[in-house]
Amino acid sequence: MRKLEEDTDNFKHDAVDRSLSQALMKARMAKKMNQKQLGTLINEKPQVIADYESGRAIPNGQIISKLNRALGVQLPRGPKKKKAPAN
Repeated sequence: MRKLEEDTDNFKHDAVDRSLSQALMKARMAKKMNQKQLGTLINEKPQVIADYESGRAIPNGQIISKLNRALGVQLPRGPKKKKAPAN
């Protein structure tokens, strides 16, 4: 019971960094693609592209890598998370 009371974990999931969202949108527009075309190119639904551009997506390294290859850019990965010190 005590452990439960001391539990202060934050249960929010990571969101896409704003710099990644903006870079993705600029790169897609530079290639003159819409979200549906980019989604088809990387074999993902257009909604995935929309979620990344709006910042609603949960970051996924594989999807970001596919976007990098398809757009010929290196999208920012965002800040690295610091690990909590072990007790």
